[in-house]
Amino acid sequence: MKRLGMGLVGPGFVGAHHIDAVRRLGFVDVVAVAASNDASARRKADALGVPKAYGSFEALVADPDVHVVHNTTPNYLHVPVILAALAHGKHVISDKPLAMTAADARVLLDAAQKAGVVHAVTFNYRGNPLVQHAREMIAAGELGPLHFIHGAYLQDWLLEATDFSWRLDPETGGASSAVGDIGSHWCDLVEHVTGQRIVEVLADLTTVIETRLKPLASTEAFAQSGDAHRESIRVKSEDLASVLLRFENGAKGSVSVGQVCAGHKNGLWFEMNGSRASVRWQQEQQNELWIGRRGAANDMLAKDPSLLAPGARAYARLPGGHQEGWADAFCNVMRDIYGFIAADKKPGDPRPPAFATFEDGYHSACIVDAILASHRAGAVWTRV
Repeated sequence: MKRLGMGLVGPGFVGAHHIDAVRRLGFVDVVAVAASNDASARRKADALGVPKAYGSFEALVADPDVHVVHNTTPNYLHVPVILAALAHGKHVISDKPLAMTAADARVLLDAAQKAGVVHAVTFNYRGNPLVQHAREMIAAGELGPLHFIHGAYLQDWLLEATDFSWRLDPETGGASSAVGDIGSHWCDLVEHVTGQRIVEVLADLTTVIETRLKPLASTEAFAQSGDAHRESIRVKSEDLASVLLRFENGAKGSVSVGQVCAGHKNGLWFEMNGSRASVRWQQEQQNELWIGRRGAANDMLAKDPSLLAPGARAYARLPGGHQEGWADAFCNVMRDIYGFIAADKKPGDPRPPAFATFEDGYHSACIVDAILASHRAGAVWTRV
């Protein structure tokens, strides 16, 4: 398999995991990182063992040794970084959300299609083998027609008034915080598993902590600030959301999204109820898939390649009883994307299931925009 060069813009919390994932593939060289200035880039490059460091994304995307640009910058930089990479004919892998608005996401999708390069969004929970097994069960009709699709994505990292992130600032994170950040993951995941698009939403959004104390020095995502000097900030974006859903084939649904829910570290879960069976998957117990039945005993399927559906088996890298986690699922997503690129596939060619494109990122942005519009209108049904 031919070797590919990877360049990363935004080497923060999630950027380090992008680097770890592609290094595990064995045929990708991490060539360069770009940060906000030369000194910061050099520190990050040295810490991550990357040879080249650039103080601007413009310099990185112009490097001929970089074939694939990874964008893990704060949301407000997604448009300029991605457009610059596309202008140089680079393949692009972007963290989610693709953009802060559906209109901007559409611009990026159109530009990527015009450039004719491979484009991807890291909806990484697709890479879990039991997620893929649930998807295959539903596609095979084992659950029967679905009538209810529900779940939640709850965290507690913004529970205190002293917790702050750039994601809470509309100028850097966008108009939506919790829904745009983690609700987008849940929506993509259930659409991927069920094969059904969300077509209408009814949303009630809440800002539980309306005033936060922002550290004067910036911190990376999930990092605790030791800065005693803070300024009071009025928060406009939501940290809690309740959303009713309608799916294209008639199923109804609901999702709760919150980042102020004590005890929930990364509590993503979904359940699908059909006429014959149900399935439930929880990210914090991601090596188990609950299968519910009325006329027979319920099952708890453990992650074991010998027990998985054929398409899901390829996403299990270890034997049964050997637990796989978040980083393994993330690597599975990168393996799908980079395998596609290395095989010289074209953007319109059939792609592996964990591979989400800018089209998926645009659709996700449309859902977030519809949720915001529904709330602003007084919690009314709103088309996506």
